[in-house]
Amino acid sequence: MKNKTTNLIMRNDVFVWIAVGTGGILLVPFVAMQFTTSVNWELNDFVVMAALLLSISSLFVLVARKVPGKYWLLWAGLCVVALLYVWAELAVGIFTQLGS
Repeated sequence: MKNKTTNLIMRNDVFVWIAVGTGGILLVPFVAMQFTTSVNWELNDFVVMAALLLSISSLFVLVARKVPGKYWLLWAGLCVVALLYVWAELAVGIFTQLGS
């Protein structure tokens, strides 16, 4: 018998949950902008972050559908590292001048 996590990943409505989660995460800087000037995002910042979160999350789901469950934690870790690297690169430019 498969567990609930496996069932959720195999269903196509997981992408709806990814979109809802992305919207929830993007609410954090949006709400913070209402209370402080320290957070100063523009529309393109929200678009880029939404695209980054949606693409990395969708990539994990598509890979998880193909590989055995025992490798999901490894793939999740790789996706998180990739997300954090691209985010930091776009923010401040670690190895390139994209963020500067």
